[in-house]
Amino acid sequence: MTGAGSLADTPVTRLRGVGPALAGQLARLDIHSIQDLLFLLPRQYEDRTRLTPLGALMPGMTVMAEGEVRLADIATGRRRALLVRLRDGTGSLTLRFYHFRMSQKDSYPPGTRLRVFGEVRAGATGPEMIHPECTLLAAATPDALPQDDTLTPVYPLVDGLSQRRLRELMTRALPLLKQPGALIDHLPPALAGRWSLSRALHTVHAPPADTDRQALNDGEHPAQQRLILEELVAYQLGLLLRRQVQRQLPAPAISGNDLLSGSLLARLPFQLTAAQQRVLTEIAADLARPQAMLRLVQGDVGAGKTVVAALAACPVLAAGYQVAVMAPTEILAEQHRERFREWFQPLGIEVGWLTGKRTGKARQQILDALVDGSCPLVVGTHALFQDSVQFRKLGLAIIDEQHRFGVAQRLALTRKGADSGLQPHQLIMTATPIPRTLAMSAYGDLDTSILDGLPPGRQPIQTVVLPSTRRDDLIARIRHHVASGQQVYWVCTLIDSSDQIEAQAAQDTAETLAAALPELRLGLVHGQLGGADKAAVMTEFAAGRIDILVATTVIEVGVDVPNATLMVIENPERLGLSQLHQLRGRVGRGKLASYCVLLYQHPVSALGRERLQVLRDSQDGFVIAEKDLQLRGPGEVLGTRQTGDVSFKLADLLRDQHLLEQARTLADRLQQVQPEAADGLRARWLKQRDQYLRA
Repeated sequence: MTGAGSLADTPVTRLRGVGPALAGQLARLDIHSIQDLLFLLPRQYEDRTRLTPLGALMPGMTVMAEGEVRLADIATGRRRALLVRLRDGTGSLTLRFYHFRMSQKDSYPPGTRLRVFGEVRAGATGPEMIHPECTLLAAATPDALPQDDTLTPVYPLVDGLSQRRLRELMTRALPLLKQPGALIDHLPPALAGRWSLSRALHTVHAPPADTDRQALNDGEHPAQQRLILEELVAYQLGLLLRRQVQRQLPAPAISGNDLLSGSLLARLPFQLTAAQQRVLTEIAADLARPQAMLRLVQGDVGAGKTVVAALAACPVLAAGYQVAVMAPTEILAEQHRERFREWFQPLGIEVGWLTGKRTGKARQQILDALVDGSCPLVVGTHALFQDSVQFRKLGLAIIDEQHRFGVAQRLALTRKGADSGLQPHQLIMTATPIPRTLAMSAYGDLDTSILDGLPPGRQPIQTVVLPSTRRDDLIARIRHHVASGQQVYWVCTLIDSSDQIEAQAAQDTAETLAAALPELRLGLVHGQLGGADKAAVMTEFAAGRIDILVATTVIEVGVDVPNATLMVIENPERLGLSQLHQLRGRVGRGKLASYCVLLYQHPVSALGRERLQVLRDSQDGFVIAEKDLQLRGPGEVLGTRQTGDVSFKLADLLRDQHLLEQARTLADRLQQVQPEAADGLRARWLKQRDQYLRA
């Protein structure tokens, strides 16, 4: 390829050797231009710059080595394998191939010199490599084949595209970085320093042999950090764009002291906390503007988010608009429906109900009521954002436990009200405290309110860690606990028994407890129960007609039974800290002393012990969430649906959190002062994700 020009606009087919078939394979990696190719960044590095003597090989090493073939034979036994034995004067190495052709044995006659690359494992007769890369040398001289002079990058692949082919393409593309105007460096020169964009890209694709490979594999090399900063800036710019687009859409301006809020407040049997009053003031200011509210309300377990949501709905309903409340599970949605009915039906407002399991005539009735406006307030699950659901005048969408849905689903619900030309306001709630690092990236388009106070009278929960060998003692204590008039949760992580996973199944536990405590009333709830059956059991438990509720983690959020004061969690070492904190929060809902017992099984890993210790020592959800982020990473903390919204080519939110503040500041500045640079960065790093960011 010759000629200057922007590599962003140069099709990858301009590279020698890229025909229609290869271009199609590259397109599956979202590579269409030469810039796209250069921004396919390695995920790790191998060292093929030096040979390791066979006598120095140790298990766990991934190395290049060389030796003379002494033997090639077929080994029979439990699994047939082709074995090739190499020697080099310092030691020996066995190559083991399970997938081979019989003719392959003849490719390694004794005396042949072979260069291999692979991971060393401990074998029965010494070091082994299983299915290594092999190259026959042209002559029996040690340097017949030159060694690489750079570390070898390992790229993401698709079927039909090999590492060798990608490396060849990169070798042809890298010299083009020297062309004038090849790539625009959008970061200020003072920040880039000696790591210009061109130099950083060249280094990550072809690191010199003396480069710190560990730093590269850890993503901590300065060249990578230069690119990571740019990627984080691009992502923040994407969030700014989404925020800007959303806020340009007109929304109903709702203000004034409506009588509905006053009536609801007068009926509440408790006083609002100072934190609740502060957050409601922030929400009222948002609703009064003619642009859509985008507010996230974070609050620890039991902080009183539901009543804040109900009071936020009052002025919207009083102004003649509809309100939709969406929850991720039927159990949580059912809890919201019952609470909203308790509060709103005495005020003359019926509460609609819509889940995926509501079908036939009942479903059509609620759909018609939403369209004609006769249903002002509806509670439901993900069924609310299906295409068949339309609203007459949706003014507020309340989304609970947002991280269970993902951003795209939240936006799908808010688009339901856009037909009238007005965007509904959005109130997002979560009882899973989100570390500030994640909030800046996952929810950067939202204003944030924090409910940092608990209602008066709430008792701290005492957390106890017990080995499963104390199960009988615990069951005996439960008998006395129930005899005092209180109720118990017993949470398991599986529904059916499994030989592979050491976790007591809910079904088995229910049977064990029923046999040990025949005088007590037991209920069982798990994800495979139908919605009506789950609701029936939960209603019985809430009414005090069940003493012990055996359940899976479906009760993680939303369940509110003040008389339940003991929570037993089986195999807590299998769960994340935030999830354990959520489960623990099902007790301590009233004024009675409450307890959580973490019943673990031996042996527990060091990580498992650390998690249990953190939970025992702290009841602060934000402290626990920060520790969860350190121990498990952002994908686990946010949940799989949200993880896709915060996926990066090179950046890692935990490792690179020291760059987030700088990235956000840079994004703000570029958006205001250099909008063309902002557009360029979004196009370079986000590409098709930019469409989602505009959603």
